[in-house]
Amino acid sequence: MLYTRKGDSGTTKTLHCDQRLSKSSVIAEALGAVDEINSLLGLVRTQCQGEPLTLELVKILLSVQQNLFIIQAELAGAPGKTIVAEKVVTLEKIIDDIERELPPIKSFFIAGGTELATRLDYARTVARRAERRVVAAREEGEIKISDSTMAYLNRLSSLLYALARLANHKSGITEEAPDYK
Repeated sequence: MLYTRKGDSGTTKTLHCDQRLSKSSVIAEALGAVDEINSLLGLVRTQCQGEPLTLELVKILLSVQQNLFIIQAELAGAPGKTIVAEKVVTLEKIIDDIERELPPIKSFFIAGGTELATRLDYARTVARRAERRVVAAREEGEIKISDSTMAYLNRLSSLLYALARLANHKSGITEEAPDYK
């Protein structure tokens, strides 16, 4: 069944709670933000056909999407569901490998260049929002979330930034710094 009618009054339920909670609660906001980045990464993944780094990118993004489901389960209180430290290390290795291919960062860059890079930059900002929502829920004491899950969410935006830069670099696009004028 695709609907239950139980949320019509603006409430929902998570795994760790017998009571219904407001859909505007910090937990619901965190779950929704993680769901949003997961969906956006699905869009990026399906729209990157023909791009210079397609096969590796698809593999990376699918792995991230799988991990975002683990994060959502942890947020919802599923026992034993958490991001293990090795998954953070994996993201760091991918980021480090990409960084070795790129010119050094000397300033901020204006989002744009290729369509793929722009999508990845947008995904980066949505990932940052998801991280902020999870931090807010954690700070309010509404959820317990592991340090490795928090680190994973933090590295995710770095990964997406690195992938956006790589997409431009592989396409011969020079990044443009803001002029602040």
